[in-house]
Amino acid sequence: MPRTLIRKDPSNFKTLPLFVEAGPDGLSYQSLGQPLNFQQMLERRRPIDVADSSRFSVELANLGVSVRLTLRLHGRDYWLLVRQRRPDRGDTVLKLISGYVPAHELNLPLLTAIQEVAEECLLETAEGWLSGRFADTWLPTPYQGALRYRESSHFRLSPLSGAARPVQCGNLTLLERPRAYVHLPTASLQLVYDLSLELPRDARQLSLFHVDECLEDGRLVARLERRRPDIYLLALQRGVPSGGLFTLRKGELLPASTRGVWLSESFAEQDGWLVRDERIRWKDWLQRYGVKTPQRRALASA
Repeated sequence: MPRTLIRKDPSNFKTLPLFVEAGPDGLSYQSLGQPLNFQQMLERRRPIDVADSSRFSVELANLGVSVRLTLRLHGRDYWLLVRQRRPDRGDTVLKLISGYVPAHELNLPLLTAIQEVAEECLLETAEGWLSGRFADTWLPTPYQGALRYRESSHFRLSPLSGAARPVQCGNLTLLERPRAYVHLPTASLQLVYDLSLELPRDARQLSLFHVDECLEDGRLVARLERRRPDIYLLALQRGVPSGGLFTLRKGELLPASTRGVWLSESFAEQDGWLVRDERIRWKDWLQRYGVKTPQRRALASA
């Protein structure tokens, strides 16, 4: 049985539309107009067209953040992906940990990003659940009332190399240099932070779970489903995807099926500052890296 972790009121969320200016050497954004609630934001996320991929000015519905999280396990690196059903787009994809940036964090989207890690990526050890820390900032423990977090041990998030082109919020340059793209089908600006996740040395029998919120009877509900962890480890070799996809349960890597798998738009081709696709097929994405799709793989839910 799925375990309900939290219920909250979606009306508490407010964001702001954006005005974005982009050029060959950088991109800047600033808030525009009046705050929007969740439904108003979704109504603005309609397809737009931009003629020049490297230089433009455009109004967008919202700012989003994603985290490309790299985990080192047993001497090998993995990217963490989560499975998400997207009713607004009519699909199910594997994607980076991600979320919408609220109005009060538009000038500090990194804070939203690390909060999304705390909410979406749950790490369970034999001794309990792990909280996390980024530099001097403790990540929230959003499910404290339902889960027992360990007090003596935690994981650490650290920034990896940033993008070459700077991104600014007004006159403020974002220090961790996230990759930025404008997603034309949803009229949104997305920032992708490249972070590493370091486990504590005493993390035994580690399991990973994804928790996502869904709207039920006017409330946002987050549930833990142990039978479907919905978080995946994408194996890397020298920083490049190798084609392996796994889940992690009690310290054991279990191969996952890649049949019929699609990845979200953050994996699609980027032209200048623009991404035009909604999703990309797993095997098409791997072909960019010269990885042949395995003909057979052990069955698991993907």
